[in-house]
Amino acid sequence: MILLQINQLTKYYGAELILSNMKLEVQNRDRIALVGRNGAGKSTLLKIIAGQLSYDDGEMIRPKDVSIGYLAQDTGLESNLSIWDEMLTVFTGLLAQEKELRSLEEKMAKPDIFQNDVLYQKVLREYDERQIAFKDQGGYQYEADIRSVLHGLQFAGYDVSTPISTLSGGQKTRLALGKLLLKKPDILILDEPTNHLDIDTLSWLEQYLQGYHGAVLIVSHDRYFLDKVVNQVYEISRNTSKKFYGNYSAYLMKKAEDFEREMKQYEKQQGEMEKLRDFVQKNITRASTTKRAQSRRKQLEKMEVMDRPQGDEKSASFSFEIERQSGNEVLNITDLAIGYDNEKVSNNIAMRITKGESIALVGPNGVGKSTLLKTMIGKLPQIKGEFRFGTNVQVSYYDQEQAELMSNKRVLNELWDEHPLKPEKEIRTILGNFLFSGDDVLKTVSTLSGGEKARLALAKMMMEKGNLLILDEPTNHLDLDSKIVLENALIDYPGTILFVSHDRYFINRIATKVIELSKNSSEEFLGDYDYFLEKKQEQAEIKKLEESASKNPQTVQIGEKTSHKIDKEAKKLERQRKRRLEEVEQSMEKLENEIQEYNETLINPDIFQDHEKVLDIQNKLEKAQGSLDLLIEEWAELED
Repeated sequence: MILLQINQLTKYYGAELILSNMKLEVQNRDRIALVGRNGAGKSTLLKIIAGQLSYDDGEMIRPKDVSIGYLAQDTGLESNLSIWDEMLTVFTGLLAQEKELRSLEEKMAKPDIFQNDVLYQKVLREYDERQIAFKDQGGYQYEADIRSVLHGLQFAGYDVSTPISTLSGGQKTRLALGKLLLKKPDILILDEPTNHLDIDTLSWLEQYLQGYHGAVLIVSHDRYFLDKVVNQVYEISRNTSKKFYGNYSAYLMKKAEDFEREMKQYEKQQGEMEKLRDFVQKNITRASTTKRAQSRRKQLEKMEVMDRPQGDEKSASFSFEIERQSGNEVLNITDLAIGYDNEKVSNNIAMRITKGESIALVGPNGVGKSTLLKTMIGKLPQIKGEFRFGTNVQVSYYDQEQAELMSNKRVLNELWDEHPLKPEKEIRTILGNFLFSGDDVLKTVSTLSGGEKARLALAKMMMEKGNLLILDEPTNHLDLDSKIVLENALIDYPGTILFVSHDRYFINRIATKVIELSKNSSEEFLGDYDYFLEKKQEQAEIKKLEESASKNPQTVQIGEKTSHKIDKEAKKLERQRKRRLEEVEQSMEKLENEIQEYNETLINPDIFQDHEKVLDIQNKLEKAQGSLDLLIEEWAELED
């Protein structure tokens, strides 16, 4: 069932074209991601669909009975009610029905009704009808739904009588999301729903959206989240849209394939046109060939000339360098307690960071991750314990709130004032690498968008050339393309990194070690985020076995058998890996020999002069080379 159709939609802000000839179709159970650069018009399109903005041309078709629920970026729930009472406002209709049912129950219990059979049967029929309607609309389920959503959004065990007005901004944002999910609209529109959500909450939201009864339309810069949730991607680029099937990773592959195919077609046509022009130029004046030349010229004129395929829009381009090397020990933390005004947020923190490590700090919201980073850079005093930086450590800090970027300076001066000996041209070049070009460098810093401030903060950090980067949510305001650039820059960075992030794809690419922070300890895991998850699951299984063993000693034997089984399975997988590695190496050797033979054949004079044979061999050569490239990738993965 089609819930929404957009055809040829156009939107201007003043004289500036934002969206042009936009097409979008939403069907029931669709999971759609809108992707594109910051400023491409994604949020504008969502607001148009939600009815909060008008459009200038085109049409938007939606059946009258289709409901839309919209959550804008960083929307906080403002209310004087308690958490529970605010969630109940979603179900005012059911509450009224429930009140009517109680009233009918009281009516049926009255002697004058109970003793009058005709009247009693009439009231009983009305009660049955209302009860069935109440049940069908979720009347016996709504309280469980509220508890389930609050639990998923990390309000489990929280006092639901707490007034919402006393909560933090992040908690209000989560409650706004929860209230929208409870409404269960036919089209659920979420603009950056992953902001302010910790990893556990993100995992719950992914599962919830996968099973959602209606359609979901999402803008998010979280690739891991998009890969888990969506089955279609609409790319908004250069004011228009293009549809791709599959999740975000599938979209990237298909986009690259489309560009490569279109470029080959374009180059082929350009070659054909060049040959035709050459023939016309050489033969148009000869009496014997002028007719053929005229025919070629008409052929040229009738040709529908392809536009050169447009690649990706310009991306930021930067790298991080260091001024000098630090000692091997970069940071040592011992028995540290952190918090505000001597009130502990986290306790018993211990970690040792050595040169070249890239460490992700993870844990639920409110456990003190950002507090720890601020303590490290001296913005907050420690409550107990100590931390010590190593020799020659030079810290560069990235603040997720970008509180320091609220000045009335121009963008150019924000950077130049800190490095006054640099020529203006060099400062402008650096800002250009971070997508500040032309008059952008004359903007006032305080008026910049979140994404622009993030890029400016990264530019400032790049110029500091610190050998220890302390990063608090560095990807929060970056679009997906800028994230990839940042990831690559950090992978190539020769120093040490300590960072907080809720972006699981980013953690997987950057982290060499994960440290989980809790209220009363810190625990180290050697590996990326996926490895951390595996170890946590393994720990949970062991804990379950131990608890079972303490209740029944006989289960110790079961635990030993389970451990043996896991070990046996691991050995089996290792044998399979080695066997596949041998197969891949043999196939690679075979293909390398084939490629060598094809290359030798192509330089054979007899073959070289036969155009058809050359074309056939080149096709075989390309196919063999493609297969070899895939095997090399698989071989590298198996070796790791």
